[in-house]
Amino acid sequence: MLRLRALLGTTILAALLAPAAPAGAATAGAARGADGRTPRAQRGMVAIPAGSYRPLYGRPSDPPARVAAFRLDRDPVTRGDFLAFVRDEPRWRRSAVRPLFADRADYLADWRGDLDAGDARDRRRPVTGVSWFAARAYCAAQGKRLPSVAEWEYAAAASETRHDAARDGAFVQHLVSLYASRPRPLPPVDGAAANAYGVRGLHGVAWEWVADFNSVLVSDDSRGVGGRDHDLFCASAAIGAADPSNYPAFLRYAVRAGLTGRTTMTTLGFRCAA
Repeated sequence: MLRLRALLGTTILAALLAPAAPAGAATAGAARGADGRTPRAQRGMVAIPAGSYRPLYGRPSDPPARVAAFRLDRDPVTRGDFLAFVRDEPRWRRSAVRPLFADRADYLADWRGDLDAGDARDRRRPVTGVSWFAARAYCAAQGKRLPSVAEWEYAAAASETRHDAARDGAFVQHLVSLYASRPRPLPPVDGAAANAYGVRGLHGVAWEWVADFNSVLVSDDSRGVGGRDHDLFCASAAIGAADPSNYPAFLRYAVRAGLTGRTTMTTLGFRCAA
């Protein structure tokens, strides 16, 4: 019940913030406009075909989860992208964002000022220190949305050569190495390798927001983050996991378990879907 209340609270706040869809914004399934051209909102996105993936938790006998076709930004949203957004939306600037919607201590903490995201190279780095509310507002302003956990994990299961490398030991170990050595400051997004779908920087750059980050397990007596399932951080997290050897998936799950809608971290960014 408490988990449902927390989820509803975040959803209601998000609904209050949601802007009207921009005129001519593409629907999630549309790939081309009436004139045959890619809609503006979908430029820089990669088409991900429908398929299935196996969630971290579930019984071996459970069927894989189906994922409908969608589009995903090729790259994480950059500082330059977010700078253009806050120029048009002053309420999401560092000095103006409301504490209800972001932890102001770390919100855009790497920026020099409200409208100073750094030099040309800095503006090509992933934007971080952005809350879920701010990320969602940015995507909505572009006629897009945040990807779901299922969509993100499905796209992220691809290696550079295979669409589904989730059970490839070499790929999993490569992810462990990437997660253990995140560079600081984060590199420009155009330097990241593309996976088999053509999506860049899903691993080893910044953690990324998803729409339903708060769908992770929460204990019955939870009180915000303090009541999260702390088994995620110890060996018992493997109990009930579909693949106990997939350590990178456990790390992603644990990071999401510790988030609230207003969380801001210098290692947490996002990309949009449609």
